[in-house]
Amino acid sequence: MHVEPLAIDAVKKISPARFGDSRGYFSEVFKREWFRENVADVEFVQDNESLSSEAGTVRGLHFQLEPFAQGKLVRCIRGKLLDVAVDIRVGSPTFGKWVAAELTPENGEQLWVPAGFAHGFMTLVSDTMISYKVTAPYSAAHDRGLKWDDPAIGITWPEMAGYVLSDKDAKQPKLAELPQSFIYVNPGL
Repeated sequence: MHVEPLAIDAVKKISPARFGDSRGYFSEVFKREWFRENVADVEFVQDNESLSSEAGTVRGLHFQLEPFAQGKLVRCIRGKLLDVAVDIRVGSPTFGKWVAAELTPENGEQLWVPAGFAHGFMTLVSDTMISYKVTAPYSAAHDRGLKWDDPAIGITWPEMAGYVLSDKDAKQPKLAELPQSFIYVNPGL
């Protein structure tokens, strides 16, 4: 496995090795000890799966408050998506900045989004399915969101004929309206 920090160092792109022949390939997509030593010392407690039938479906930007803040390890198992993480840690040098990775079954890449980030994705083709591990279970009482197209964040979403959002995601607050949910802790101190 190969790990690559993105423009926001806390978010990592992981590329598992693939071993192939005429039949296809084999890949170890997650190894707990490797992940804990090379990416983040966390424990995953739940696996989730999401299917979006239409291209242009936007899910997010989501996060959960403590004590149910979630780190997520995301991969695409069918279709194609743009996966996005936004730093919402107050005091962070990258507060309000975003990074993204295009995830497909063909590239096999995964995105590690730690707690303290809002996470979301847009499907680029129909019938896109993602699978992701989380470090805390879902809690409706702690579930929060951030407006997907907030101009202050300026995510460069792909242009689509139309966008499909849930009512909840269409009404999320902008970054300037978001209460302080996470405080940045400098890892060098």
